[in-house]
Amino acid sequence: MVHLEKREDVSLLLELDTLVDLIIPRGSNAFVRYVMDNTRIPVLGHADGLCSIYVDLDADLNSAVRVVTDAKCQYPAACNAVETVLVHRAIAPFFLPLLEESLRPFQVRIHGDRGTSSLIDCAPATESSWSSEYLDYELSIKLVDSVDEAIAHIGRYGSGHTDAILTQTASVARHFMREVDSADVFWNCSTRFADGFRFGLGAEVGISTQKIHARGPVGLDGLVTDKWLLEGKGQLVGSYETGQAHFSHQSLDLDGPSILDGGDR
Repeated sequence: MVHLEKREDVSLLLELDTLVDLIIPRGSNAFVRYVMDNTRIPVLGHADGLCSIYVDLDADLNSAVRVVTDAKCQYPAACNAVETVLVHRAIAPFFLPLLEESLRPFQVRIHGDRGTSSLIDCAPATESSWSSEYLDYELSIKLVDSVDEAIAHIGRYGSGHTDAILTQTASVARHFMREVDSADVFWNCSTRFADGFRFGLGAEVGISTQKIHARGPVGLDGLVTDKWLLEGKGQLVGSYETGQAHFSHQSLDLDGPSILDGGDR
């Protein structure tokens, strides 16, 4: 293992595209973005973890308060901590005072839009609030009129990391989970579940917001690509056009002898 400490060393590594198959940068947003922008080597990494939770009209209030509080306060410096909460306008007068009370012991600084500020004490939200990954006891809250408005907001400002919906209506949840294009999309649970160990993947090497070839929390299996090994005895392919091509498939005993270990199977 080589320990790189200087930017010059990192820059040299990024040029070794004929020797290095994959880079997995771990560090600040700026560092990950620098690596992704300065190499031809495939990079498995995320530059942002701007996660959102949408609290639907039909959400269970007490459960929603617990989930949002966990997602923000259980470990706010993590990339899967929630940064923006979108609240259906009709439920906001009942939900927001309960959330404010739950967040108070953690001294969470809230940035809210005009509708939010009319219901609880908060700092005025600005345009930059919706694109801020605070990584601290800080949270943006916005009122929306529908699940589709929440989906549109996430599509514009989200990072494709982890987003969640809190609702008791299955059809609304399915619509949200289908339309939100993030690596992890959850229903009625904390965004903090986006984790390789919690997913049963073993040691996590990162959470990828890319779509190929690994997405979401990545363990060792996510680093593996396929190599196809075919053993034959002189077989030739048949023609699809003449109907000569007939294939059958069955599972093979990969633990048995093969040409790879000297067998004659």
